[in-house]
Amino acid sequence: MRELLEMLEHDAKLPPAEIAAMLKKSEYEVEADIKRLEKDKIILSYNTLIDWEKFGTDTVTAIIEINLTPERETGFDAIAERIYRYDEVRTVYLMSGSFDLLVIIEGKSLKEVANFVATRLSTIDGVTATRSHFMLKAYKKDGVIIGDEESDRRLVVSP
Repeated sequence: MRELLEMLEHDAKLPPAEIAAMLKKSEYEVEADIKRLEKDKIILSYNTLIDWEKFGTDTVTAIIEINLTPERETGFDAIAERIYRYDEVRTVYLMSGSFDLLVIIEGKSLKEVANFVATRLSTIDGVTATRSHFMLKAYKKDGVIIGDEESDRRLVVSP
């Protein structure tokens, strides 16, 4: 199962017949395994990584560090749930270290992101501090190099 998951994580478009050949299983077995993994919520989603900048759409991505006062009985979970339900929020992690939550958000402009932090995140009960970091350029995302033209990077050897 792990090999199947790793293959799908690397390339979700691999056809079941190709996966079956690599795993020495039948196509039917692979399809059944995938359906079971989806049903059991081990496979949560299939995503497409798009270079929006190359497409011509500008977005602003920000990483927000959030300090919290945990709620009685629910700890950080209730506040994290309130935050991850916003459409602008792409990712939320509970962290160890100098802040509690790491939140990644996207917006159409710097002003839109700043407004979201000021009016929505920082006003949530239990949020004691926020620190925003704006992404300037993506070089690699989810294991994929962004904007790599697959050029030959070997050094020229001459006699």
